[in-house]
Amino acid sequence: MPDEQKTTKQTRAKKSQTAQSPVASGSEKGARPKRSPDTGPTPETATEAAEPEPKIPARLRIRYEQEIVPALMRELKIENRMRVPRLEKIVINMGLGEARDNIKLLDSAVEELRQITGQKPVITRARKAISNFKLRQGMPIGVMVTLRRDRMYEFLDRTVNIALPRVRDFRGISDKAFDGRGNYSLGIREHTIFPELNLDRVERVKGMTISIITTARSDFEGYSLLKALGLPFRGSGAELAARAA
Repeated sequence: MPDEQKTTKQTRAKKSQTAQSPVASGSEKGARPKRSPDTGPTPETATEAAEPEPKIPARLRIRYEQEIVPALMRELKIENRMRVPRLEKIVINMGLGEARDNIKLLDSAVEELRQITGQKPVITRARKAISNFKLRQGMPIGVMVTLRRDRMYEFLDRTVNIALPRVRDFRGISDKAFDGRGNYSLGIREHTIFPELNLDRVERVKGMTISIITTARSDFEGYSLLKALGLPFRGSGAELAARAA
């Protein structure tokens, strides 16, 4: 009897010690291993992830600032650098008179012009109703996009060096399409000359008008600027020079 009482007391003492223990070992039931706090990304890693890729400026814009501006100052006898003519914007307009019968042409034109310019165009609508052409006011009849800054220079660079040489029997562009204020309009009959388009998905060949808006004060200044930028004119610009004089 004394031995049994002693064994019972020892068993109760062990149970009470286990119950009073504040921390249980990992092998005991109900115990969970400790986890290290989640500190997240380090400041250096976060900075590297947040840094955007460096933007590469348009090569034609760099050439204009470094080479073309000094050349135009000598040619046009301009003393102030800020007075030198420069590009302001380029407007590409694609008219679609057939859209009044087939509205799906607008969707394809929007997508194709977006691929060519890299910018989403807007839909142009008729300003007034013309009954002879079955045209109502507000009817969608075309798409257009306005390019500025680097996109403008990149588009002009691709047009001059890649698209225009792909025109069949190309012999240069006319120098008689100026508006009297140094702005130039270039008409293109087939928009498929731009290599950005997938010809297998083009349902219909479309034409477009490229209007180049400059800060020139005369047609001869605009001609000199565009020729320096690489536009292949057929004429020598003698008439424009005589008109400016």
